[in-house]
Amino acid sequence: MDTISLIALLFVLAAAFSILNHHTFRVPATIGVLIFSLLASLLVVALNLLIPDYDLQALSRSMLGIINLPVALLNGVLSLLLFAGAMQVDVGHLRAKLMSVTALSVLGTVLAVVLLAGAVWSILPLMGHAVPFSWCIVLGAILAPTDPVSVVGMLKRLRLPGPLQAVFAGESLFNDGVGVVIFGVTIGLATGDSQGLAASAIVLSFCREALGGGLLGAMTGWIALRVLKEQRDPHIDLLTSLALATGTFSIASHLGMSGAIAVVVAGLCFETSYSDSVFDEASRQNLDVAWTLMDEVLNVLLFMLIGFEILEITQRLFTMMATLMVIPLSIVVRALSVLFSTLPIHLRQWERGRVLGILTWGGLRGGISVSLALGLPPGELRNLLLPVCYGVVVFTTIVQGLTMEWVVRRLYPSSTSGPE
Repeated sequence: MDTISLIALLFVLAAAFSILNHHTFRVPATIGVLIFSLLASLLVVALNLLIPDYDLQALSRSMLGIINLPVALLNGVLSLLLFAGAMQVDVGHLRAKLMSVTALSVLGTVLAVVLLAGAVWSILPLMGHAVPFSWCIVLGAILAPTDPVSVVGMLKRLRLPGPLQAVFAGESLFNDGVGVVIFGVTIGLATGDSQGLAASAIVLSFCREALGGGLLGAMTGWIALRVLKEQRDPHIDLLTSLALATGTFSIASHLGMSGAIAVVVAGLCFETSYSDSVFDEASRQNLDVAWTLMDEVLNVLLFMLIGFEILEITQRLFTMMATLMVIPLSIVVRALSVLFSTLPIHLRQWERGRVLGILTWGGLRGGISVSLALGLPPGELRNLLLPVCYGVVVFTTIVQGLTMEWVVRRLYPSSTSGPE
């Protein structure tokens, strides 16, 4: 199948699943498309068993191989999704809650990696299948960061206080980049490619990627705004923002910096007070509409592909049991990482409990986790970790995503102010 035909097929399926969701489940589009793509994948598996002469599953896998979700997302579409997400964040609220966001996205992510790795490493031997601690760290790195695509999409539906929304979105945008950096370091240690690295070298590498990416994003974002300041053409605004998102990500990747963090900072530049002198009201509205549309289309396509990726997974009894064990563990670990990372931050006791509940249950995982898991080197450990990661992603997206509104109504029934 050629590229144009494949793209056409993806859009036809995405449109069909969206229409079916509108007339049946009526849940948010991304979740509905994920559900229908999962059902379609299970139908392919069933037909493959009933009609063994036609290997439909192999055909589907070959098509997924052409798309190559890990490469397409982590080296391409991610730049657009993160930029679109960053443009929806209130920078004023984010600046006011910068300490909370930093604590959650850096300290909270590291704690989540270590806590989940320790729990899995301790429990799996009791189930008769020991896994090296280095690979448990890899699992923690895959599942620790919340997915910005899922979280920002969810925040659109919820009427949370503005400052809390900024904390929520800011953490998901930045911990995504932190998680990818940690994964890059830990997978090298687990596979033996980085055995000679000292702890100081790992810390320096992390700082170069994270801080370097942030500085690069601030620089390219400022340059783009300076270029746009002298004109009032909405088409040039859109083209420049597209160039900024993709170009910043590409430059950061080539310089050994975090492309994810760089793109987030560049996107936030478009929401600063300085940008108000660059864009008039009409230009701002046109730019927001274009990026919102692009964000929604890419989200639907991404979650549809996540649903189809179940065809890549070979399910066994042990992996199913391990998945059922890791799902509640990931929720508990998320709660502990949020609690411990925000202890130094002053919050009233009741407010701390509400924030803990919201951030814990709203810690959705998504395409980033699936892509990192699919990128694991072939072998027995990949066959174990991939189904576990996939199960956590599907559970958090569907179950937690659909019940999040109920949780918000219970914790913030009529509040108009966020955490102090």
